[in-house]
Amino acid sequence: MSLNLIKLCVGCESVEDLEGWITLRLRDKAARGEPAEQFHTTRMVPKRVEELTDGGSLYWVIKGTVQCRQRILDIRPFRDGEGISRCYLVLEPKVVRTQYQPRRAFQGWRYLDAKEAPADLGTDSSSAEMPPELRRELAELGLL
Repeated sequence: MSLNLIKLCVGCESVEDLEGWITLRLRDKAARGEPAEQFHTTRMVPKRVEELTDGGSLYWVIKGTVQCRQRILDIRPFRDGEGISRCYLVLEPKVVRTQYQPRRAFQGWRYLDAKEAPADLGTDSSSAEMPPELRRELAELGLL
């Protein structure tokens, strides 16, 4: 069974913001001739790499709720220019919307077992078509 990570998506107001940021970064990398891969840099390196890269995802908490995920493709530890250990979480650029799941703020990332992860919203789901504000309000009321 695969293992996931969960992390706050700081600076994003919505899933659409995250998707726009990813598109912009990939376009910039392509223009500079760099590999068009998307990654997130984190200070702590996960120890359970094999479980995470065996179908695991990074679930993003946006505005206090898990709203989407990206599949983890690779984990690459490195040292930055100051000698501090860091790691790239290489992610599939495709963002998959999930059911809303409330989460309190926390620092860094946490492991998230598959059984605790919110389900994906199917493309045929009526809630996937709703405006983000309406989905958020309905989730806060416990109706989604």
